[in-house]
Amino acid sequence: MSDVTNKLSIEDLFSIQHEKLQLEWIAGNRGAKNTIVRENIITAKTSNTKKREPTSKKKKENENIPSDLSLIGHLNLIHPQQIQIIGSMEIKYLEELRDISMQDAIKQIFSGQTVCIIISDNCNVPELLKNKSNEYDIPLFSTPVNGNKLADALHYYLTNLFADMLTLHGVYMEVMAIGVLITGSSGIGKSELALELISRGHRLIADDAPQFSKIAPDIINGTCPKSLQDFLEVRGLGILNVRELFGDSAIKKNKYLKLIVQLQPMDMKNHSLIDRLEGSYNTRNLLDMNIPEITLPVAPGRNLAVMMECAARNHILRDDGYNATEIFARRQEKLIKPIEK
Repeated sequence: MSDVTNKLSIEDLFSIQHEKLQLEWIAGNRGAKNTIVRENIITAKTSNTKKREPTSKKKKENENIPSDLSLIGHLNLIHPQQIQIIGSMEIKYLEELRDISMQDAIKQIFSGQTVCIIISDNCNVPELLKNKSNEYDIPLFSTPVNGNKLADALHYYLTNLFADMLTLHGVYMEVMAIGVLITGSSGIGKSELALELISRGHRLIADDAPQFSKIAPDIINGTCPKSLQDFLEVRGLGILNVRELFGDSAIKKNKYLKLIVQLQPMDMKNHSLIDRLEGSYNTRNLLDMNIPEITLPVAPGRNLAVMMECAARNHILRDDGYNATEIFARRQEKLIKPIEK
């Protein structure tokens, strides 16, 4: 099941970030409902996306149209971002312009799809900028935070908020310091395995419905829904609070997904298909990323917790370029060659 957040209103952004980023609302209060949208979608309040009109000239219809606007960045008059950050260097540039040039530059800021402007570095806000913000209903904020730090903080927050999200069935854990998703059919023993791993010092992230979001081209981050945090359901024991039973160190808030372990009942058919040298290594495509996947047969007498730890260790070695199967094959080849001669 996938879930994607497409937009965030300016008033919600201000409510969430104003304490952390020390934001003060200076002007453009009527633009509180303006929305920041994912980079490939623009929610326009006019049928024309090229030029913004003052409030009195706006149309009331809404439509979704493609756009290549980025979410946030410093002042850019050519390709304006949805959130424009104006720092000390940008203010100095505007102040050095002649009156007509300054008016044209500021008008250009409001002519695109900018939905919010933030003055950083505790700079004085030009009166013309305040007036234009009220005229075009573009919220204008001020903050003492450095412009680069402000851009980094907002970019991190918005990237995580707008990331593609996927909810999967399984138990997500940190095993040997890497994120491992344990999957398998209902009743196969995922929760029991997770409980044993926790007792061996590994950490639970999410049981039953972990959520995964792609926060970078090569990074999938796994977290737990708030309603399920700290809880693990084990047949016969019911709902367990892992934090209360094992302490804070037994819980991990999030982890990047590195490995999937599929638990599968062992039968003669599956047993004959297992490669005795390579094992059952495959990849699974999640959010357009190929994640390594190992299939572990489940049978009485097999210590799955030890096998999970070994699978995680072996994955780390393979990720670093060491392949035990290749080393074994080369060693056997060296032993066979003298005999052939």
